[in-house]
Amino acid sequence: MLLKNNIDSIKTLIKSENVLTDREERYCYAQDSTNTREKHSLPDAVVFVETIEDVQKVLKFANTCKIPVISRGAGTNMVGACVPKNGGIILNFSKMNKILDFNPVNMTVKVQPGVVLGDLREFVESKGLFYPPDPSNLRVSTIGGSIAQSSGGPMSFKYGTTKDYILSLTVVLADGTLMKVGAGTIKDAVGYHLNQLIVGSEGTLAVVVEAELKLIPKPEASRVVLAYFDTMEEAISGVNNIIASRVFPATIDFMDNNSITTVEKFYPCGLLTDKEAMLLVEIDGFESSMQTQQERVEKALKEAGASNIVVASTDEEKKSVWTARRSSFAATAKLAPDVLSDDIIVPRTNLAKMVRGAKDICDKYGLPVCMVGHVGDGNIHPQIALNLENDEEFKNYISAKSEMYELAVSLGGTISAEHGVGSEKISYFEKTVDTEAVSYMRGIKKLFDPNNILNPGKIFEM
Repeated sequence: MLLKNNIDSIKTLIKSENVLTDREERYCYAQDSTNTREKHSLPDAVVFVETIEDVQKVLKFANTCKIPVISRGAGTNMVGACVPKNGGIILNFSKMNKILDFNPVNMTVKVQPGVVLGDLREFVESKGLFYPPDPSNLRVSTIGGSIAQSSGGPMSFKYGTTKDYILSLTVVLADGTLMKVGAGTIKDAVGYHLNQLIVGSEGTLAVVVEAELKLIPKPEASRVVLAYFDTMEEAISGVNNIIASRVFPATIDFMDNNSITTVEKFYPCGLLTDKEAMLLVEIDGFESSMQTQQERVEKALKEAGASNIVVASTDEEKKSVWTARRSSFAATAKLAPDVLSDDIIVPRTNLAKMVRGAKDICDKYGLPVCMVGHVGDGNIHPQIALNLENDEEFKNYISAKSEMYELAVSLGGTISAEHGVGSEKISYFEKTVDTEAVSYMRGIKKLFDPNNILNPGKIFEM
């Protein structure tokens, strides 16, 4: 716990109105979007930083006093990645939310970490360019959090994840040192790519204060094809057929019958509830290519056994389709007091086994589950409804989660595709990653943060 003289010292470094110390204020930062029974400790102070110099001052002071520092954007992550484990200082970046530079010729944009992803997308699209990473919470999540967790989203299948759009980062190290990593150019073959090391490190190695991002031309047109299947195996076959037909969709997402039924019950939008699986395929590109792509996709889906196909081509129709897909989490939350969304990825060849296996595991433990995901890249999100206050249900959930992770690893996959590890998956980390690799990761952490002040207790224990 920070002593009063430490709090007073921080207020001499930062505007005093930017330092929150009241219990009620600090309580809001003791948790994030993670649904958990674990009781986190309150941070000792919440500091709203406005400049790079603010960040440097806080980190230099914290490192000298060995005080934990946890960087925080919107707090939308689902693995406890930005909650304080043992007090410390929360660095809040909501006031560092500016677009600093936009270069349409180089197709780059430089931003502060507090910029909201949805706002960034709208800005660059108004200029005819495109930033593809689109996690489901992009309307509130920030670019800093996206970098920390290496966020993905439905469009990862075609366009990649956050890591594929990081040209350079400006970061502050644990001792307050300012460092730039990356060159800001599309190609960079000089030395180790430390910018890629920072991506996905969950604030445990350095604090990102600026990011230079790659942009691409905005696709001229898009359409969404909905296809219903009687079996999950047919749906996966449809995905493989599409790829074999040389069409590369922006998105191939799916919903299982439980998810379709639950969404339709609470947010009626005309989904067919008598089918086991639905594929949502979004194609994009030049307007002149839309009909050809659509015909090939429809043919591929029909050959796989699609029983019903619906095409959404207007903005209103596409918005309705995506609203249905993105409503799955909220709909699942209607089934029980709590819902926990997991994040598993396997090679696409084993996807049907993973979906079936996860469903069987949840049925075994009596847990309602709605399965959605990005099947183009093998990523599924089992959304499990339960009452966290019920000891038996919680015990069953822990057992089910462990078995799902074991199944994913046995099928050549891993326990997180885009949510990260945080504190929620820390106990499974070393069961998934090569022992030698873990040893090197610990060495890297020690090199960057010898006093272990940066988001301690996340990814792995030191």
